Order: sequence, then structure tokens, then C-alpha cells
Amino acid sequence: MLDENRGLLRFGAVVLVMVLVVVGGVLLFRGGSDTKLTVTSIPSDLTLRLDGHEIPANGQVKVKSGRHTLEGSRRGFQSYTQTVDISGKGLDYRMYLYANSAEGREWAQKNPKQELELEREAGKHYDEMVARLRAKYPVMAYLPYVGDGFEATQAPSKSDPKNPEAISLAIEVYGPQGRTKALEWIHAYGWDLATLDIIWTTGK
Repeated sequence: MLDENRGLLRFGAVVLVMVLVVVGGVLLFRGGSDTKLTVTSIPSDLTLRLDGHEIPANGQVKVKSGRHTLEGSRRGFQSYTQTVDISGKGLDYRMYLYANSAEGREWAQKNPKQELELEREAGKHYDEMVARLRAKYPVMAYLPYVGDGFEATQAPSKSDPKNPEAISLAIEVYGPQGRTKALEWIHAYGWDLATLDIIWTTGK
């Protein structure tokens, strides 16, 4: 009789655990799966984390709507972190890492198709960045420019050197009228001096 009661208790405990697991899973599903994130990664075997938790580098996961942080890393490649907003029908995201060592370059040689995709993506990002820069700095469309007593070119930003999407207008002047002529050129196109972050130098 005692053994029978123990058996019933064990059976009851197992059933209770199963119920808790099922109920917990349903609650988790309802609480955190109201949209989806679809990821494509190159290299395909990189480590991908969503808000610090590892997820498959390729495929689809269910997430809560809102802002999330994606981190991609792999030995031989430069790590990358980006914050994204996911809502509605979800988000299709491409996590691409670029080689920064001999190991990464060796991987590229062994995976030419993925490397070609990386090159295409890099070119696309570059073109998009140039378009944003041209919209932000209309003067770029006229550079380099050689004027009367001055030469204008593009240079890394003097005030924000770590920002790849910030530039300075480098003006090298020749003779006493060079600076005046350069300012006349700027004013003629209606450009705002405050947005140009000018670097003045004097030529020989």
C-alpha cells in the first residue's frame, strides 16, 4: 500500500512538472513572441547575440516588438553591433562582418561566394554613405575645386574625426587674396559657413 502511494505521488509530481512546463512555455510564447526577426549572416558561422543572448546566425526568431541590440562576432573578423527597431511584420536583417586578420582573409579565399556578397554589401554601404554625405554637404559635388588663389578639397572632420560621415572642407590659399576669393566662392553657392567645418592652410 505504501509503495502504491509513493508511485501515485511520483506520477502526480511528473504530471505537475509537465503542466508547469507547458503553461510556462505558452506564457513565454504569448509574452515575448509578437513579431519576428529574420537574419542572414556572413560568415554563416559567426556568433550572433540578440540583447546579449545567443541566437541562430541564420533563420528566424520570435521577439518582442521594440528596440533590440544585435551583436555579431567571429575570430578573424571585426565585430559589429547595431541597435534595431522591430515591430509590425518584423525585420529582415543582414549581419555582415569583414575580415581583419590573416585568419579572416583565409576564410574569404575558401568561401568565394560569401566573400563576393560581402564585397557587394560593402559597395552598397559605401554608395549609401556617399549619398548621405552629398545631401549633408552639397559642396562635395564641386570638390576638388581650384579657384583664383585657392584650392578646396575634402578632408576628415576636424571637429568630429571619429565620425565617418562627417567631413571638413580643406582650403589651401595662395597669396593675400586667396582666403577672400574662397569665401566669395562659398557665398556664391549659398553654402552655410557654420556647416562646412573649414580647415584653412597656406600654400607656398
